[in-house]
Amino acid sequence: MPSPDGEVTQLLKAMSRGDAGAGERLLPLVYAELHKLARSYMRKERPSHTLQPTALINEAYLRLAKGSTDWQNRSHFIGVAATVMRRILVDHARAHLAAARGGKLQQVEWQETFGLPEERSRELIALDDALPELEKVNPRQAKVVEMRYVAGLTFEEIGNVLGISPRSAKRDWAVARVWLFKEISGRASQAHGNADSAGRLYNTEHTR
Repeated sequence: MPSPDGEVTQLLKAMSRGDAGAGERLLPLVYAELHKLARSYMRKERPSHTLQPTALINEAYLRLAKGSTDWQNRSHFIGVAATVMRRILVDHARAHLAAARGGKLQQVEWQETFGLPEERSRELIALDDALPELEKVNPRQAKVVEMRYVAGLTFEEIGNVLGISPRSAKRDWAVARVWLFKEISGRASQAHGNADSAGRLYNTEHTR
């Protein structure tokens, strides 16, 4: 009998080959990890929105299953899932800020779906604008920031996904925070905005 990780890898390979049934069999094996990731991403949600992580998982899994990624293993899948979830939330954050200028009804629809406050939306967008630049400089650091700041994973969890030591993940996080603080602050200055998002990123340190 294949191990759970081995079974996940086999199903991911089958899904890459276009086997729709493999995607259905895969979900129960990775759901717990996706749920934990989704809850971490949405840790600032209002307590009444108990279905928000489920909505995020469903939307992310649909994108993952329909994609053409050449999946390698469970860690590869979870890493990509983290990116997909961030992009979904950023898309909704941008829609939320546009809705704030367009009408109350849209704002209510946004809040009932994901419940992210405007401040959080601006943080996600500022980070999303800066991360591609960090990725050009150091792709691994960009991934660590995504998993630490946005998803709230521990350094041990990040290390497991990226195949590095927790110490290396922590070092990447420390260096990347400084780089992003400068990048986001510079963008805010050029746009005559404020650097609140940069400050919150730099001062953020999860206790997990």
